[in-house]
Amino acid sequence: MAALSWLWRLSLAVTLGLVSGNSEGDALSTLRRSLSDPDNVLQSWDPTLVNPCTWFHITCNQDNRVTRVDLGNSNLSGHLVPELGELEHLQYLELYKNHIQGTIPAELGSLKSLISLDLYGNNMSGMIPPSLGKLKSLVFLRLNDNRLNGPIPRELIGVSSLKVVDVSNNDLCGTIPTSGPFERIPLNNFENNPRLEGPELLGLASYDTNCS
Repeated sequence: MAALSWLWRLSLAVTLGLVSGNSEGDALSTLRRSLSDPDNVLQSWDPTLVNPCTWFHITCNQDNRVTRVDLGNSNLSGHLVPELGELEHLQYLELYKNHIQGTIPAELGSLKSLISLDLYGNNMSGMIPPSLGKLKSLVFLRLNDNRLNGPIPRELIGVSSLKVVDVSNNDLCGTIPTSGPFERIPLNNFENNPRLEGPELLGLASYDTNCS
């Protein structure tokens, strides 16, 4: 009886391990279902595999955890999904120069290892989520050439690792932050936002001016 009990516990542990190990595959499969892929770029994304590390355009670390999603310039349309926030080891999310619509999921703020978020050159709308201010490893934030609106979240001021921010060619409003990492960001990375005011003059203008 003890041996049977041990075998049952071992079987349960293995089963749970497979389920846990495949949660990243589940999240990416959800993304695939939300996208139109006329060029079959995602053809290798087989949800029946234990993990997605053999899929094209996916990179994993030595523990078989997803660290990169490289789908830039892939003629994809559709929208992003909140399940992307479950890729807890993700460092690079590269979805630039597609035809992706909809909003940026607030759940991306859970990607604590993220270094690069490249969503430029799409048709994304809505606001930049304040939750991106939780990405304390983020270095590159390129959201230019979309249809984003609302103010630049002041939560991003606390992301000291930021080196590149580009939000040009959107419909942002308010003022341009000038503190924290924004001290180093050139003004042309904010251009062509008709409702965005010049650099923030502390105490003289509300950060969300022109946003009503």
